[in-house]
Amino acid sequence: MARVKRGVTSHARHKKVIDASKGFVGRSSTNYRIALERLEKSLQYAYRDRKVKKREFRGLWIQRINAATREHGLTYSRFICGLKAAGIEMDRKVLSAIAFDDPASFAVIVKKVQAALA
Repeated sequence: MARVKRGVTSHARHKKVIDASKGFVGRSSTNYRIALERLEKSLQYAYRDRKVKKREFRGLWIQRINAATREHGLTYSRFICGLKAAGIEMDRKVLSAIAFDDPASFAVIVKKVQAALA
């Protein structure tokens, strides 16, 4: 039976890990064994933080809506309650964008909400 030499495949595997760990600090980007550990950890962080990013953005949208509604004398929770009462179905992302980019349009929405609450 012929002898199998594994240099090419292991070199390719090592190169794949080293290329993927480009930009890591210190030996984490040059030493295969350390780079492999750092790369596995970074992939865990990436998986986890794809979910965390959604949470953080929702919080940002809520903060922006809250700040914009307080300028009109409402709180965030009263505003959301009024939206439901007025039958306005907009998600927080869109409301935040309107409040941030176009305060005049947001003021019209707030007036409708205040009318629904009264």
